[in-house]
Amino acid sequence: MSSTSILEQLREHAASRGGHAAYGERIDDEWVTTDWREYHRQIRSCARALMHLGVQPQDRVAILANNCPQWAIGCLGTMSARAVSVGIYQTCSADQVGYILEHAETPVVLLEDEGQLKKIEQIRGDLPHLHHVVLMRRDHADQPGVLGWQQFLALAENTPEHELDQRLESIERRDIATFIYTSGTTGDPKAVMLSHGNLVDTGRIGVDLHGLGAQDSIISYLPMAHVAEQMMSVHMPAYVAYTVYYAQAPEMLLDHLREVQPTIFFAVPRVWERFHTGVGDRLRRASPPIKSFLRWATRVGYRYSDALNRGESAGFALTLQWRLADRLLLSRARQRIGLRHLRVAASGAAPITREILDFFAGLGVRIYEVYGLSETCGPGTWNRKGATRLGTVGPPIPGVELKLAEDGEILFRGPNIFQGYFKDSNATEQSLEASGWFHTGDLGALDDEGFLVITGRKKEIIVTSGGKNISPVGVENHLKEIPVVGDAIVIGDNRRFLAALVTIDEDNLSLVEGRSDDQPAHRDPAVLAAIRDGVRQVNQMVARVETVRNFRVLAHRFGMETGELTPTLKLKRRVIHERFKDEIESMYEEGQALKPEP
Repeated sequence: MSSTSILEQLREHAASRGGHAAYGERIDDEWVTTDWREYHRQIRSCARALMHLGVQPQDRVAILANNCPQWAIGCLGTMSARAVSVGIYQTCSADQVGYILEHAETPVVLLEDEGQLKKIEQIRGDLPHLHHVVLMRRDHADQPGVLGWQQFLALAENTPEHELDQRLESIERRDIATFIYTSGTTGDPKAVMLSHGNLVDTGRIGVDLHGLGAQDSIISYLPMAHVAEQMMSVHMPAYVAYTVYYAQAPEMLLDHLREVQPTIFFAVPRVWERFHTGVGDRLRRASPPIKSFLRWATRVGYRYSDALNRGESAGFALTLQWRLADRLLLSRARQRIGLRHLRVAASGAAPITREILDFFAGLGVRIYEVYGLSETCGPGTWNRKGATRLGTVGPPIPGVELKLAEDGEILFRGPNIFQGYFKDSNATEQSLEASGWFHTGDLGALDDEGFLVITGRKKEIIVTSGGKNISPVGVENHLKEIPVVGDAIVIGDNRRFLAALVTIDEDNLSLVEGRSDDQPAHRDPAVLAAIRDGVRQVNQMVARVETVRNFRVLAHRFGMETGELTPTLKLKRRVIHERFKDEIESMYEEGQALKPEP
């Protein structure tokens, strides 16, 4: 019989692995760990304190903070009180925070510090449900209606242990455990309701697919309000007992990786791209003999990784070559980026280019691309050891069914599928059939072995003035493979041809010959020529109706702070179209289109 909640496993870890490290944080230039016994005690104290503040079963408790142990303690403590945790991205504006707090009707919000408190102070008069504010990174607080973390935990003494045990014992699999708010690319974010059953069944998948266990470790650095990071940093470790190290800041990730050398690493494509650029720069500066040896070693690494990905034997000769290449060079390269002991490398949340996958395969880092949504509790399909096809997002995870609708939309059914959208029965009915099939809104295709390839998104389909239906995602991925291009968005709805807005990847400007330092990169003739050549090469790779006939280079990369990206780094197409409407219109002026290749 399956477990009711990951909290059952958490209690077992505290009893059987009490001295094993549950989490680590950087304090005074060293990693300080806390064991499972103490972690469990902290979670119970948080739950009892929440109960004293009047939190009832299925009430919502919000968390607004950067990654830290208190985030996980607050989340699991909330769940232990049979309430619902609500993560909010720390980059959200005061208005965005206010929308979520009011929508979720949260009586308690756990904040990182005074910086986040200022957002609450701006909107508190509009939040009738909010009664208590807790500062998670301050021991004590002097403001009225605000508690410091230690002040908050001290309230646990007012709730007897047996009352918390009664709450825990009353938890049912169908109880909602957490809300994951969607990115809001097409309007107000929706609250995805995930149950205790969803979380425990998804936790089991981590064991079944990758053999995760207490021997493993991970660095938590992506926003914990995102379903993937929350699964990897909170729920999965609670289920299998691996150690989580909390990054002090995302910009310190590389230093932390080198220090911790984790066995699990999950990243969005932009992080893998930065690593690729950094390693590539060092390799380009190597002497000719070293470069020659590198080319041999990475070719061996790629062939060896390809065999393992396909579940095939590498053979005696290739294995011998791999051991030599790894010992002399490749393991050192992985050591320098903190991935020497890596067992599970994953990429998700957005498409990753084949160039990046091939590059890391050559270093002996086999990246398992994963696809899923908040509504699938994270993974829906996932490449894995012995069953990986680069360029796909893998086969369905165990216990999950996948099918394609007539129009190519991807549908899932299984124990990981969400319970609906909070306060939005219309959206729930539109996406979740009574038979259990969830409509993802994404388009895909299955290869002859059942591996899924994402081809686009239904709402992002471009229909040209000639009536051609085009998914922009594939073309955008090709454009981002141009070395000097950072971001790319394809335009063309109701237009006579496709065009693109692109941004500069500053890290790769050194690759442009004749580059001038006297003017901005987006106006440099040499940079523009390099992009134009790249666009022409892309046009030779795609169907004629997908060719990009014009482009404009923008002055800055798309970002969350400028409103063009969601907190999960997805393009806000409507915002970009509006913000750069003049640049878009200029691409369609008479005589502006590039001549198509013969």
